Amino acid sequence: MFPALLRKALEVFIPHLVKIFRACLAPNYVPAIWRQVNVVFIPKPGRNSYSGPRDYRPISLTSFLLKTLERLVVRYLRDETLALVPLQSNQYAYQSGKSVQTALHQLAVRVEKALDQLEAVLWIFLDIERAFNNTCYDTMCDALIKHGSEHTIVR
Repeated sequence: MFPALLRKALEVFIPHLVKIFRACLAPNYVPAIWRQVNVVFIPKPGRNSYSGPRDYRPISLTSFLLKTLERLVVRYLRDETLALVPLQSNQYAYQSGKSVQTALHQLAVRVEKALDQLEAVLWIFLDIERAFNNTCYDTMCDALIKHGSEHTIVR
């Protein structure tokens, strides 16, 4: 099945895709063919040499059906779970309209305001390298449960 085929006959395929996606979520199973990944290494721009692995950015090409299922789960988490139990207001990742730029802008506004009022300013920056990669799986599951996610999504 190809994405172009789906676009041409979406109304025919949707009921079948819903059944397939539900069949994947209920027993926590992803078909083996969806788990096949082709990795392409793209050279990072501006490098003097391309002799090491950090000189390339890996791009994983996965099944568009798996990507569709992932997007549906993310949409569910955003529109359902996080609508009921939102993330902490100072959390900038995973929230629409918030980014590193908005965090820095808020910081600059607060620092300028404090300086205008002749207050002392102390700011501590904490950059946790590869924070997501080093987050424990059980911790992520616990957070999903605390936010009220359905058990099938947490699995």
